[in-house]
Amino acid sequence: MSSTTATLSAPNSSRALSIGLWVVQGLLAFAFGMAGFMKTTAPIADLTAMMVWPGALPPPLVRFIGGAEFLGALGMILPSVTRILPRLTPLAGAGLATIQSLAIGFHILRGEFNALPINLTLGALAAFIAWGRYKKAPIPAR
Repeated sequence: MSSTTATLSAPNSSRALSIGLWVVQGLLAFAFGMAGFMKTTAPIADLTAMMVWPGALPPPLVRFIGGAEFLGALGMILPSVTRILPRLTPLAGAGLATIQSLAIGFHILRGEFNALPINLTLGALAAFIAWGRYKKAPIPAR
């Protein structure tokens, strides 16, 4: 590859990465926003009927997890869109990846291996945002 070709493809790959990050940020904001809202507002009995595991935890912990997920969802979008403290977006990604890592351990201990693909996927996507928005395509502040 010539140096001219390398120079021309670098901005395109950077643009593609930025678009990819925005798409994943939107998907994670939707997924964690819905899950977090549900865990903070739905009755614990309804959550237990849908997911089983909320019945194994104290209700305040389920609400805390939901609140953390909802705030992480906001952190995926708002700081980047407004460019007010955009460094919070990679922190939100790291926080959501941490939540998923803890969820993986919890589900393994309970023998709920069917939940692992979802947790692994969401955790990997959140880690991708943390890495991408911190190292490869940070959003500048105003």
